[in-house]
Amino acid sequence: MKPAFYVTTPIYYVNGAPHIGHAYTSVAADVMARFKRLDGYDVFFLTGTDEHGQKVEQAAAAAGVTPQAFADQVSADFKDMTRAIGASNDDWIRTTEERHERSCAELWRRIEAAGDIYLDHYEGWYAVRDEAFYDEGELTTRPDGTRIATASGAPVQWVREPNYFFRLSAWQDRLLAFYEQHPDFIAPVSSRNEVISFVKSGLRDFPVSRTTFSWGIPVPDAPGHVMYVWLDALTNYITACGFPDEDAPRLRFWPADVHMVGKEITRFHAVYWPAFLMSAGLKPPKRVSANGWWLVEGEKMSKSLGNVLDPRDLVATYGLDQIRYYLLREKPFGGDGSITAKGIATRINVELANDLGNLAQRSLSLIARNLGGVLPAKGVESLEDAGLLTAADALPALVRAAIDRQTFHEALEEIWKVIRAANGYIDRQAPWALNKTDKERMATVLRVLVDTIRVVATLLQPFMPTSMAAMLDQLGVPVHARTIEALSAPLADGIQLPAPRGVFPRYVEPAA
Repeated sequence: MKPAFYVTTPIYYVNGAPHIGHAYTSVAADVMARFKRLDGYDVFFLTGTDEHGQKVEQAAAAAGVTPQAFADQVSADFKDMTRAIGASNDDWIRTTEERHERSCAELWRRIEAAGDIYLDHYEGWYAVRDEAFYDEGELTTRPDGTRIATASGAPVQWVREPNYFFRLSAWQDRLLAFYEQHPDFIAPVSSRNEVISFVKSGLRDFPVSRTTFSWGIPVPDAPGHVMYVWLDALTNYITACGFPDEDAPRLRFWPADVHMVGKEITRFHAVYWPAFLMSAGLKPPKRVSANGWWLVEGEKMSKSLGNVLDPRDLVATYGLDQIRYYLLREKPFGGDGSITAKGIATRINVELANDLGNLAQRSLSLIARNLGGVLPAKGVESLEDAGLLTAADALPALVRAAIDRQTFHEALEEIWKVIRAANGYIDRQAPWALNKTDKERMATVLRVLVDTIRVVATLLQPFMPTSMAAMLDQLGVPVHARTIEALSAPLADGIQLPAPRGVFPRYVEPAA
């Protein structure tokens, strides 16, 4: 049996339309899923929508529809976005599904049986927009007197209501011990340090039920109480594995290998979630990987500025694979970055069209023109041939390590080092000139180039699946041989290659 690998996105909250931040996390998770499949794993890739809570109830009321009808509409929009960015998810979960209600109820019962849930009342600050409770030290006062959460800018309100509480205070030392025993549990290091600092500062019990609204999963045996949206939402990751059915086929995927999340929700995933799970006698996930935010032309995205980017518009303008590549190439996964039209065009024209596209087109056109389109055998290997092929052979391990760290930009840079080396190689070897003086050497040079481009295209499939499928077609690589393991077997000499054609057109700004 293939080893199991489970990767998730956060489930997206249905109080608004999808934007580029949602797409970014989904593309990153999709690249992980596709790479692991390429590397011989049995992969489960989950995404979906988070559909309960006060914020959804209010948004539905403002729209004049029921919460369920509102959730149905927005969830469908997120599902369309997921398809549009080429995600290969194996399941789409919605927290309004019956399977999820059963899962949440069982998790609640197990936590309650462990003595970590008790009835009390909450009085304090709550941000509806964040669906989060805040202490006084986490707030700021605006000049107009409005109290806001410092981290998110969301307005807070003072609430008092009866709630069931989770005994988080009892988990402080156990969580710190868990972080120490699992130093790679939170990435990047900056997020890990923030979480540890938060936990060390002291954990307080917090409400896990609400009574001031009704749009949520009912608390078992507690009329009038619905589950706090974060207890509900986080449980989706085990719901999709079949919890609590011990015979569920997907239960073997738990614990998840990577939860990919936005950095603003790291605390929920790295503090509350492992505490809930361990209280219920379940294993925590292996890793929580937090990504940064995107600015647009240097400015924060906001509806008031009119600069909220729909990823579907970017795909329509620049191309799907081009946008997938740009998002993971432009900035480190854990850091912030700025999307610019100039930056997208530069990545497309310099790196995709010129560096990679032109390299493949030049190599394959020379084979078509001078060798009748037949893949040549490799002759006597020179030191320079060996140097390029050695660099290509080293790529799978380098890319694998970077993907496992979620440093996607580093994985792409390792690949581009080989692409740049191959461009230098073809310029120095000048096979077009060798065609007149040494055809045998020309054939060897072209075969070295094909073998190098094959490795590059194979490893780039998770990032740009459609484009790399086209490139591998032109290299004569059979569909069954497009895995990392298959790279160890050389392509057959003498196969007829299809006519070469460009894979990456240059981007030209439309005329005004």
